[in-house]
Amino acid sequence: MTAAGVGVLAMAWRQLRRDLKAGDVRILLAALVLAVVAVTAVGFVTDRAERALAIEANRLLGGDAVVRGNAPIAGAVDAAANAAGLQRTRTVELDSMIRVDRGAEGNLRLGELRALGEGFPLRGSFVIAEPDGERGEIERVADGIPVPGTLWMSRAGADTLGARPGDTVSIGQAQFTLTALVVQEPDAALDYFNVAPKVFLNLADLPTTGLVQEGSRIRYRLVIAGDAAAVERFVATARDNLGRGQRLETIEQARPEIRSALDRAGRFLGLAALVSVVLAAVAVAMAARRHSERHLSGTAVMRCLGASQRTLVGVHVGELLMLGLIACTIGVAIAFALQWAIGGWLEQALELSIPAAGLMPALQGYGVGLVVLLAFGAPPVLALRRVPALRVLRRDLDPTEPSAWLVALLGLAGLAALLWWKAGSPVLAGAMLGGIVATFAVLAALAWGLVLLIRRLRPHLRGSLRYGLANVSRRAGTSVAQISALGLGLMALLLLTFVRTDLLDRWQLALSADAPNRFIINVQQDQVAPVRAFMAEQGVGEPVLFPMIRGRLVAHNGAPVRGDDYADPAADAEQSRRAQRRADREFNLSVVDTLREDNRVTAGAFWAAQGPAQPEVSVEEGFAESLGWQVGDTVAFDIAGQPFEATITSLRSVEWESFRPNFFVVASPGALDGFPASYITAVSVAPTQTRFTAELVERFPNLSVIDIDAVLAQVRGTADQVSLVVEVVFYFSLVAGLLVLMAAVSASQDERLLEGGVMRVLGGSRRQLRLAQASEFAAIGLLAGLTAAIAASILAGVIATRVFDLPWQANWSMAAVGGGLGVLAALAAGMFATRRVLDAPPSVTLRELQG
Repeated sequence: MTAAGVGVLAMAWRQLRRDLKAGDVRILLAALVLAVVAVTAVGFVTDRAERALAIEANRLLGGDAVVRGNAPIAGAVDAAANAAGLQRTRTVELDSMIRVDRGAEGNLRLGELRALGEGFPLRGSFVIAEPDGERGEIERVADGIPVPGTLWMSRAGADTLGARPGDTVSIGQAQFTLTALVVQEPDAALDYFNVAPKVFLNLADLPTTGLVQEGSRIRYRLVIAGDAAAVERFVATARDNLGRGQRLETIEQARPEIRSALDRAGRFLGLAALVSVVLAAVAVAMAARRHSERHLSGTAVMRCLGASQRTLVGVHVGELLMLGLIACTIGVAIAFALQWAIGGWLEQALELSIPAAGLMPALQGYGVGLVVLLAFGAPPVLALRRVPALRVLRRDLDPTEPSAWLVALLGLAGLAALLWWKAGSPVLAGAMLGGIVATFAVLAALAWGLVLLIRRLRPHLRGSLRYGLANVSRRAGTSVAQISALGLGLMALLLLTFVRTDLLDRWQLALSADAPNRFIINVQQDQVAPVRAFMAEQGVGEPVLFPMIRGRLVAHNGAPVRGDDYADPAADAEQSRRAQRRADREFNLSVVDTLREDNRVTAGAFWAAQGPAQPEVSVEEGFAESLGWQVGDTVAFDIAGQPFEATITSLRSVEWESFRPNFFVVASPGALDGFPASYITAVSVAPTQTRFTAELVERFPNLSVIDIDAVLAQVRGTADQVSLVVEVVFYFSLVAGLLVLMAAVSASQDERLLEGGVMRVLGGSRRQLRLAQASEFAAIGLLAGLTAAIAASILAGVIATRVFDLPWQANWSMAAVGGGLGVLAALAAGMFATRRVLDAPPSVTLRELQG
C-alpha cells in the first residue's frame, strides 16, 4: 500500500474515532450491531436447533443412517462404517414362530424376531416395563440390550400371546426367559404396520435358535452414528456402492408424519433468517442516510481545503468499512452470548443435548452485515464526494452522485443473492423477493399519495394537527423513505407471525388428543356392518371403512411396465430405486366418492360424488412424479389375475400427518366393483378402554389391530420439540426485529429535532410539540401498518400454500390487530426518539444539530 493510501486510512480511522466520541455515528453503529445480532443470533439458534432436531429425529432410526439388505452387509459399505468419527452396530430381523410355554390356548403365533448387536440403539433408547413387586411393574429407559439367555417382547405381542415377565419363550431350538415388555422402541415410527408380535434378543443368541439356515428370509441392518461430516461421507459412499437388495435409510425416509414436521420447521427457521436480513437492511438504510447527512458540512470544508474526490471517497468508505468490521464483531459476540444462554435453556426444555454452535452463522453475520452496509451505506457516502464547496455557506445545496445508484443496484443484487442463499428454497426466496419488491412499490406509491393529499388538505387544518401533518408533506422524500422502511419491517414481522400461527395450528390439529390410535385391517365385506355395530357399542364413533384392493402396475399409456424401466442413471439414485420398488411391488388401491379435508387436488379435477361413466383414478402427486405419471395418462393394474385400466384425472397432495388411512391411488365410485377387497379403518380409543382390542379380536379373530399409541407419542414428542424451537426462534426474531425497527425510526430524527428546537425558541409549548409529533407519527404508522398487514396476509398465503403446503384462509382480524400494533409501534418509537426536544434546552439541541 502506498503512503497516500496509508494516510487516507489513518484519516478514516481518526474520523471514525471522532464521530464515535461526538456521537454522530452511534446510531449507525447501533443499527448495524442490532442487525448483525438479529441475523447472527437467529442463525446460531437455528443452526443448533436444526442439528438437535436432526439428532432427535434420528432416534427414530436407532442411528444416523441405516443400510438394510437381504444378506449380510459387506464390501465397501461395511468398510465405510469403520471410518473415524463413526459408531456402528448390527441387527438381524426374521419371522419365526414364537411359543410361550404356559400351556394356555393361543400361545403360539408367528412373530418377528429382532436380534440386537451391542450398542444398539446408537440414537434413542428402548423404554421397557419390568416387574416391581407390589407396584406391579415399573417403566424405565433400558440401559442396554437383553443379556444372553433372555429376551424382551412388545407389549402388544405379550397381550396376544398371554405372556408375562418370567415366562419361558421358545424360538426355534432355543428357550429364553422373558424379562421385560417393550413399551417404546427407537424405530417403531418407521414400520408401525407390522402387526406381528415382536421379540428382542441378544445377537449373540441368534445362532442357538438354529433359524439362520440356507433359504431363510433374513433382513440385515447396519446402523451407524457419528458427527455430521463423517455421517455424510458414509451416506455418500453407501449410496454409490449399494448392492442388489440393499437400501439406505436416513431421516429423509422417515414416516411422512415425522418428515413433514421436520421439513416445515426447517423452512420456518429459514423464513426467520430471511426476516432478520430484511430488518437489518431496513435499519442500516435509514441509519446510513442520517450518517451521510451529518457529514455534508465537514466534507464541504475538506473540499475548500483542497481534498480530492478520491481522498474523500477513501476516507468515508474506509470509515464505513472500519465501522462495519467493529459493528459485526460486536454483534457476533453479543449473538454468541445470547445463543449460549438460549441454547442452555432450550437444552433443558427439550431434554436433549444440543450441539455446539458452528462457525457458519458467524460468517453469515459478517457477510450480511457488510453487504447490507455497503448496499445501503455506500451510496449516500459516495455522494459526499460531489459536495460543492459552496455548501459551507449554503446548506440547502445537496450533492448528487449518479454512480451511487449503480453501487446501490449492485448492493441490492447482493442482498437479493443473500436472501436467496438464506432461504434454502427457490420458492421461498422468490416469494420473499417478490413480496418485498411489490410491498415497497405499493408503500412508496401510497406514501406519495399521502404527501399529495396532505398538501391539499393542509390549508383546512388547524393547530398542532396541521403542523404535524405538514411535516409529512414538507419532507416528502424523508416521509416516503420512512413509510417504506417502516412498512417493510412491519410486513416482515407480521409475515413471520402469520406463518408461525398457521404452522402451530396445523400441528395441534393433526396431532390432537382424538387422533386415531388404532388401525383395523383385514375387515371382510360381510363384516363391515358387524364391525360398525361393535364400534357403536364401544362408543368410539362411527368409523369410515375404506376398501383395499391389492394390485400390481402392469402398463402405463398402453406400454408394459417393469421396475427396470425406472433405472435412470441421470436421476437421483435413491429416487430411482424408490421408483423401481413401486413399479415392482403390489400396493393398495381404494375407492372414494368425495375428497376428504386431508387431501387437496393440485392438478386436474376430482370426480363428482356420483362417479364418472368410465373408470378414473386420482394419484398422490409425489407418487405420480416418481413414476412419471401425468393427468390424462392411462394406467393398468393386475388385480388377482384380472385387468383394471383407468385414466388419471387428478393429482393430490396428502396430509400424511393426519394419521388417517390414505392411499397413493384411489379410484372413482364403481370402478373397482367386483374385485376382491378387504377394508381398513382407523379409530381413536381412549386410554381407559383397555379391553377394546381383546374384545374386538375375540369377536372377529381374522382382524388385525395395529396399536400406534407409542408411535403417536414419538411423533407428538418430535412435534412438541419442533414447536418449542419454532416458538423460541419466533419470539427471539420478534424482539430483535422490534429493536431494529426502533433503531431505524431513531435514525431519521435530526430534522424533527431541529424543527422542534426552533419551535421551542419561538414559544411552542410541550403539549403542542407532542401533539404535532404524535399526529405525524400516527399518519406514517397508520399507512405503513395497514399496508404491511395486507401485504403480510397475502404473502403469508403464498408461502403457506407453496412452501409449507398448508391450507390457508385469510385472517383479516389478525391483520387488523397487526396493523394496529404497527401503528402503536411506530408512534411509540417516534415519540421515544424525539423526546430530547422536550427534555433538552433548545440551545443544546440546535447547537448539536447545526454544528
